[in-house]
Amino acid sequence: MTGMTTDAGDLRELTVGTGAGLVAGTGDQQLGTDMVLNIGPQHPSTHGVLRLKLVLDGERVIACEPIIGYMHRGAEKLFEVRDYRQIIVLANRHDWLSAFSNELGVVLAVERLMGMEVPERATWLRMALAELNRVLNHLMFLGSYPLEIGAITPVFYAFRERETIQAVMEEVSGGRIHYMFNRVGGLKEEVPYGWTGRARAAIGEVRRRLPDLDHLIRRNEIFLARTVGVGVLSAADAAAFGASGPVARASGLDLDLRRDDPYLAYDQLDVPVVTRTAGDCHARFEVLLDQVYASLDLAEQCLDRVDRLTGPINTRLPKVLKAPEGHTYAWTENPLGINGYYLVSRGEKTPWRLKLRTASYANVQALATLLPGCLVPDLIAILGSMFFVVGDIDK
Repeated sequence: MTGMTTDAGDLRELTVGTGAGLVAGTGDQQLGTDMVLNIGPQHPSTHGVLRLKLVLDGERVIACEPIIGYMHRGAEKLFEVRDYRQIIVLANRHDWLSAFSNELGVVLAVERLMGMEVPERATWLRMALAELNRVLNHLMFLGSYPLEIGAITPVFYAFRERETIQAVMEEVSGGRIHYMFNRVGGLKEEVPYGWTGRARAAIGEVRRRLPDLDHLIRRNEIFLARTVGVGVLSAADAAAFGASGPVARASGLDLDLRRDDPYLAYDQLDVPVVTRTAGDCHARFEVLLDQVYASLDLAEQCLDRVDRLTGPINTRLPKVLKAPEGHTYAWTENPLGINGYYLVSRGEKTPWRLKLRTASYANVQALATLLPGCLVPDLIAILGSMFFVVGDIDK
């Protein structure tokens, strides 16, 4: 808007308010400044307690600064005062949706440092349970992500399938979220009689009903309008930020440790790696959805192998477990991406240092690049599509 006024015989032209970020006026007079808005640290659209400090021009994001640390519980420091049996309970909790996989990474690091061979039956059971845990993790996001952008129905379908898988996980471990089933040298105990058959039945049921969720949301025109072309993360940026898992594979990074640097017995399986190239919110959602189908198949193959194996489920350990002096690094393909575990021992019953490299921490860094230029309503769509757990960021 332009106004013409006469002041002491002089003609002035003054431009005002075409956007909240416009700084206008004459001399020292300013008629507009950018708005600084906090999303969080308590906000329903963040998966935990995350704070985003945004600079806005109207409804457009100019800059974004992710601020973390509101859930920090000092897991890495607590590892140093817990013995090798006790640290498993801490590993459970930083990503509460991937508890079994977190346990697995810690015990793999300890076993590698000790040069320990794990019974074959335990190895295949670990893989079956890890893939079921991956399905549980993905189903949570497949239900909650549409919910964050206005679609309530998918969460009911997603939780129906979660409960089916959760029942067999609870039967085998006694826990619904924090399983505490891994042990250094194997697993806590033998699975109940007939459990593999019941697990296979649950997998078949979820596989049969999953298209209900798939057809409801994958090609929904409102969902497509909110996600296609929104929050595009290029392959170069994904690699630069150290992104991994579904977020990176949706941008075209063909990387999966189960295939590329196999642990346990993944080298004996043909692991399908689900990728897309668009790098937008919809591509990330599709990767997650198609990974569920792939993980159900992998879990079933692992259960078939378990049924053909006999023998112990764990290794007999001394009453006081001490890892030899030295250091090692183990990494796993967790549901949300690559988790790394750098273990340093001085020959005592507690780790001298156990450093976590968590997938969510690396993935959320990309928000500083993804969010500038988007609109505030798209911010929620982008934020939800990064599939992070804040406890996994703050550790």
